[in-house]
Amino acid sequence: MAVTATSNNAVSQSLMDSMNTKAATGSEISAEQDKFMTLLITQLKNQDPLNPLDNAQVTSQLAQLNTVTGINKLNDTLETLKTDLASSQSAQAVNMINHGVLAAGTSMQVADGKAIFGVELGSFADKVQVDIKNASGKIVHSLSMSSVEAGVLPLAWDGKLEDGTTAANGTYSVAVTASAGGKDLTNAQALTFGTVASVSTGPTGAKLNVPGLGQLTMDDIKQVL
Repeated sequence: MAVTATSNNAVSQSLMDSMNTKAATGSEISAEQDKFMTLLITQLKNQDPLNPLDNAQVTSQLAQLNTVTGINKLNDTLETLKTDLASSQSAQAVNMINHGVLAAGTSMQVADGKAIFGVELGSFADKVQVDIKNASGKIVHSLSMSSVEAGVLPLAWDGKLEDGTTAANGTYSVAVTASAGGKDLTNAQALTFGTVASVSTGPTGAKLNVPGLGQLTMDDIKQVL
């Protein structure tokens, strides 16, 4: 009886090539498994009778199949989670339309003696100094706080100047300094206020359109007011 012998190395390489294809998703994973098993059965049927595969080789190839299949399934799951996360963020962003938000920035708008801004501390501070400056850089109002915990602190200014008058409408700037244990902190920053007007979506995710602040991502938002 004639026996058709095929090189074990050649068929093994075919098996490895079938497993090292681009990560599959959904039904493609099952197709990759079927392809692998077909090649393995073909290899067993046509192996060299003088140099057959041993159990260790077969076990090793099956183990590699399980590994690649597991990776493909994980990739499929991650893609699904990525899509779900993007949809969730878009929905959250839309719900923020017409809401006030705080984001990193030093500008502050004063209108009819009212202004909203904020301070963010990365760690506890013994002292926090907030200086409000006009367009020429002159300090028109200062605010001092003590024993301030880490986190975001929304603040409001009634527009009162040092001489008792009310600040004119316009853009002012906020400078924040903080210290703890006699040492200046580098993780204190001012936060600017804006109102979300609309939301844009795209390949990079949802963007919040905030007049005066531009386009912000969900990660840029420090607090929703």
